[in-house]
Amino acid sequence: MARQLRVLLAAGGTGGHLFPAYALAEELGRRGALVDLVTDLRGDRYGTEFPARAVHRIASATLTSKAPTAIARTGWMLSKGIGSAIKLLGEIRPDVVVGFGGYPAFPPLVAAKLRGIRTMVHEQNAVLGRANRLLARRIDIIATSFARVKYLDGALLEKVRFTGNPVRDQVIAAAERPYWSPLEDEDIRLLVFGGSQGARYFSDAIPEALALLPTDLRARLNVVQQAREEDIDRVRAAYRDNGIRAEVASFFNSLPDIMARSHLVIARAGASTISELTVIGRPSILVPLPHALDNDQLHNAMRLSETGAAWCIEQDKLTPQVWAKEIAERIGASERLVQTAHAAKAHGRPDAVVALADVVEELAANNVTADAGQFPPVQQD
Repeated sequence: MARQLRVLLAAGGTGGHLFPAYALAEELGRRGALVDLVTDLRGDRYGTEFPARAVHRIASATLTSKAPTAIARTGWMLSKGIGSAIKLLGEIRPDVVVGFGGYPAFPPLVAAKLRGIRTMVHEQNAVLGRANRLLARRIDIIATSFARVKYLDGALLEKVRFTGNPVRDQVIAAAERPYWSPLEDEDIRLLVFGGSQGARYFSDAIPEALALLPTDLRARLNVVQQAREEDIDRVRAAYRDNGIRAEVASFFNSLPDIMARSHLVIARAGASTISELTVIGRPSILVPLPHALDNDQLHNAMRLSETGAAWCIEQDKLTPQVWAKEIAERIGASERLVQTAHAAKAHGRPDAVVALADVVEELAANNVTADAGQFPPVQQD
């Protein structure tokens, strides 16, 4: 009898890494595989109840400075994590280890290499992340969300599989709702969200911008906005004072469904946001996170805007007046909204999780040994 496929997923505690890992875990579970998750000490902040038989936490660290003390501290934490990961792999004996980027995925993948286990990474962004760049030459397969990824060239291209970015079942269900533009007497549904860093900026910018819109337009707005806990009261008050109906909260469990019911989305340009917007097919104004080390969000947003699937506006070009003008123009052009929604959906890859799971199974099949129960010995590179 063939041994049940065992897969270890390695993802940090951010939505950009965790959500595609969640989607892959769902698909592998449907195929009868045993799935474990290893993450950093932040754990799951999203209340996802990750679909794995166990969630393991291993120490990790992100290099945030070139100072010798910072490098030494990061190196020590990663070394500690690698040691813990080597032990963990000996206990769960996975056939494949799949990393989803970020330094929390680094220790399990290095440990897998030392253990002789097949490895792959999934790059969600249009720019190969720093941790993935460090691992790329030693990983067996590099799956990507975009057909073109910056820093993936030369011999690395032989390892690349373009799968798209997996989305959760909840997103696939939301994608069944067709897009419709608002009639003249209907509410205009506006969704605003941006993660922890984007939420603060949007809390400052969007209420002020919407207050500049004509009274009749403000009366039709129905806003759903994510905000930090400390900003919720002031954002609610700003909308209330300007006669704008708004639901403001720090987190929405049903965000894909809210997205599907929206006429226009304002958001950052993280990988998961891009993949969900395109699978569901909704027009959006994307404001890439400024000052990012690799400008990954700018590259993500530009890939969509170049084909008419979104509008990309850099944050330093936005004033309340510019915001008001952009929003008024978008919601006032029904045909353009529909065209942009269709263009976004054309970029969606609802089958991405199936493609990625296929690659995992293929990689595992190439790792079959004469004795499936024999765990590979530790190897030194």
